Amino acid sequence: MTSFSTRTLFNIGVAAAALYAAPAWAQDGSVSTEAQSTTNPVGGTAQPQEAAQGDIVVTARRREESLIDVPISMSVLSGETLREQGAVDITTLQDKTPNLTLQIARGSNSTLIAFSRGVGQQDPLWGFDPGVALYIDDVYVARPQGAVLDVFDVERVEVLRGPQGTLYGRNTIGGAIKYVTKRLGNEFAASARAAYGTYNQVDLIGQVTVPIGDTLSIGGAVARYWRDGYGTNLTTGVEHYNKDVLAARLSAEFTPSDTIFFRVAGDRVLDKSRPRHGTRLLPNGADARYLPTASVYDTRAGIGDTNRVLTQGVSATGEIGLSSALTFKTITAWREGETDTLIDFDNTALPTLDVPARYEDRQFTQELQLLFEGERIQGVVGLYYLNARAAGAFDTVVGLLNTTTLTSGEVKTKSYAAFGDLSLDVTDRFKVSAGVRYTQDTKRGTVFRRNYTGIRSPTFGNAAAVPGLIRTDYTNERDFKQLTPRVSLSYELRPELNVYGSYGKGFKSGGFDMRGDAVFTPTTVNGYDPEKIDSYELGLKGAFLDRTLFVNLAGFFSKYKDQQVTVQVPALPSGIASFVDNAGRADIWGMELETRIVPSRNFFATLALGYTNADYKEFLTFVGGGTTPVDVANQRVFQNTPEFTVNASATWSTDLAGGRLSFTPAVSMRSDVTLFEIPTPTLDQDGYVLLDASANWVSPDQRFTFGVTWRNITDARYRVGGYNFPGPFTGNSIIGYYGPPRTATASVGVRF
Repeated sequence: MTSFSTRTLFNIGVAAAALYAAPAWAQDGSVSTEAQSTTNPVGGTAQPQEAAQGDIVVTARRREESLIDVPISMSVLSGETLREQGAVDITTLQDKTPNLTLQIARGSNSTLIAFSRGVGQQDPLWGFDPGVALYIDDVYVARPQGAVLDVFDVERVEVLRGPQGTLYGRNTIGGAIKYVTKRLGNEFAASARAAYGTYNQVDLIGQVTVPIGDTLSIGGAVARYWRDGYGTNLTTGVEHYNKDVLAARLSAEFTPSDTIFFRVAGDRVLDKSRPRHGTRLLPNGADARYLPTASVYDTRAGIGDTNRVLTQGVSATGEIGLSSALTFKTITAWREGETDTLIDFDNTALPTLDVPARYEDRQFTQELQLLFEGERIQGVVGLYYLNARAAGAFDTVVGLLNTTTLTSGEVKTKSYAAFGDLSLDVTDRFKVSAGVRYTQDTKRGTVFRRNYTGIRSPTFGNAAAVPGLIRTDYTNERDFKQLTPRVSLSYELRPELNVYGSYGKGFKSGGFDMRGDAVFTPTTVNGYDPEKIDSYELGLKGAFLDRTLFVNLAGFFSKYKDQQVTVQVPALPSGIASFVDNAGRADIWGMELETRIVPSRNFFATLALGYTNADYKEFLTFVGGGTTPVDVANQRVFQNTPEFTVNASATWSTDLAGGRLSFTPAVSMRSDVTLFEIPTPTLDQDGYVLLDASANWVSPDQRFTFGVTWRNITDARYRVGGYNFPGPFTGNSIIGYYGPPRTATASVGVRF
């Protein structure tokens, strides 16, 4: 493991910035003008040939705008660039975006954990809402299971930082990630790509668009991913950390006129990768079965190796131009998912602390928008409706006591919202934007928790288990209402140089703790309250040096209230007790800097710096079984929030064999991270550096592509998750989960 202190990491970032800036200057000290026609704004990661086509257009404010004009701190990454640089899945955004943490959840292969500017949610259990929202083509994905999206059939990804409660509503308190797929168009197109890499990685991806007449097109994309495991389950002998995913998307687009567009799309992802059991970090006695493994990717878990996650959905989008200034848009969507998984907390062959689990969810959403584009006024107003159900069950098996606790339940959610956001060009340079959203959530939670004597309950196959004490059995309903305004002022100091200031409010809905134990914490039946944030931001976006340098700079300050913190502790004989604190108050401040320099068609470079200072001012919780909350703010820290993030890359290109060859080295650095609010030195991750590189060749007609990518070149070992259940009856269970080792992949693509 490569360890860096915060100061060392900062110094490296400064050095990287200095090296990065150097190529912008010719030897005589003048600015190179070879790329003056390049129009790519800051935040984009398009290649120079893409940049020359015009400014990057984004939909952060639910309408098409140039990125440089949007008064929001955001990053945009093109799907093409993500593929060329070997992006494995959506979690790669963490290595390219400041102040962002995207990880695969502990014990999972496809559940997403997201934090932005210190705000997020680590617990993916049904009933808990994410703090950073994920959208696929403007459709909100309510559950994190199956949300680790692979990079195929994607045009771009937009990462919006800070609360987006006005236009995106509940649960965007930390930000939003928008996964935007390509429109089909009305010309025949087909492509195929194959890749082979380390650990027998095989990727097969195909896409096709077939026009039917002048107004209808049908298209589809399919992706198949295989990979052997990075390690081995030493108990069962099977591979560990493998990949087995099949993903598909089918869509139809109908465009009867220039002002009418309809699209129906369906997608399905089946993930049968084996469960990630992690690895033991501390021994439990001298027995070899309880010692840490030689490789962090190995495990001794005995619970089994079967895992299955299915997510699928269908959406219908319609856009109708009512006039030259008015457009009506409707977005209707249905999504559902099923998860069967296993977590071996003790990492031994015995059922010392095992958790078999299953989840299921479904959601229906309907959104109506009316967009206005006038000479000096632009904006959108709309209505939103969500009807969702998330349910599940799991056993907590404590083998040394021959006991099991079954936990099961569901949360039904109905959410209604009305919103509006308008921008006024007061002058040609001065613009004012204001918006507001009113949201009403109704949540109905049902929780059942019962002790059994025996290994596993009847729900998970042990019909002989003897039922015991019912610890929780209730159904309750709560309403949550919130007004979330946003206002921004922007001024164009000169063409292509904007400064802005903004204020926004966000909230994450309250709910019910699905693990709540009414014997230990009787108040669990009352649920927990929403969390809220007030965020202030100052920023600058601009192009300099004849459009060879693009800068996006933002500073933010947030007041965070009633943060929802899940605490799990060993509690015998029920195994593990859980409760949710509305912790209190915190101040979060920091900055983001993204720059891009394009001095010539043969070279460009990017640099992103992020800094987050998150400090609890009040953290109320129950200590040692007490009944009065105690303020422990001086003993708590923000989880999954490195103080510094640094990302840099450079691309050299040249003409070769009639085509174009490019080479891109990249570095990503993160300072120390704590995995939970209570610092745990055994689990917490020191700062680390990841080095990647890629080389790509494109034929003159852009029909053929060849590429090679290297990721984690130094083979660094870094933890992305963990569990902490020390004690004799839980097997001294302290286990960690790790990011991928060094890999290399070669790919070939063809377009028809």
